[in-house]
Amino acid sequence: MSNRSKLAVLSSLGAVALAASLGAAAAQPLTVVELFTSQGCSSCPPANANLIKVKDQPGVLALSFNVTYWDYLGWKDTFGKQEFTQRQVSYEPPLGHDGPFTPQVVVNGHADVVGAAPGEIEHLIKATAKTGGPALSLVGGKVAIGAGAAPGGKADVWLVRYAKGVVQVPVARGENTGRTLPHANVVHGLTKLGSWTGGATAYPLPATQGGLSTAVLVQSPGGGPILAAATN
Repeated sequence: MSNRSKLAVLSSLGAVALAASLGAAAAQPLTVVELFTSQGCSSCPPANANLIKVKDQPGVLALSFNVTYWDYLGWKDTFGKQEFTQRQVSYEPPLGHDGPFTPQVVVNGHADVVGAAPGEIEHLIKATAKTGGPALSLVGGKVAIGAGAAPGGKADVWLVRYAKGVVQVPVARGENTGRTLPHANVVHGLTKLGSWTGGATAYPLPATQGGLSTAVLVQSPGGGPILAAATN
């Protein structure tokens, strides 16, 4: 065996060992709460405020994804990105909807609610099953995923960069003209790191910039359930 081959084997074994060791060290499963919102949507501020109420609950990862399809109403969402819109669009067929709408709250990738009424998000969190997939951890500059069953044979591994906390955004035009809207845990980046097929796996964790926090989601493809989630 060549030195290069030996190094490759050792590297692979190290990644597998790291991921396999997560069983004892992994945190409790997270409930992932995704709010799809827009600064150009007059119905969204109550849902934004409701997400703020749950963002610090133990075991909850709350994320705001700002979509782009209301930009034509006169205000371009300052956080909106097309990939966030596409993420929401992918959820709609499995959830039984014809198309995207705002506000919309999706919990663990398989249950949704508008989220604007008092207590709606809290109720959905309590009523939705926890993630039950592989052990997942962000350690040593790596995303380490333990072995387990991958429904359908494969899951996507998503890297999420978000600004932890609440930011106030003044809106100068459109349906929310003159209002200052709160946003919680705003997502700024969404990148697919690769796939998980059931074996212990590790991916390099790209360095973050601008003080953003990191979350990783292991999720069935095509807007399917979130199997595991971790954050730093």
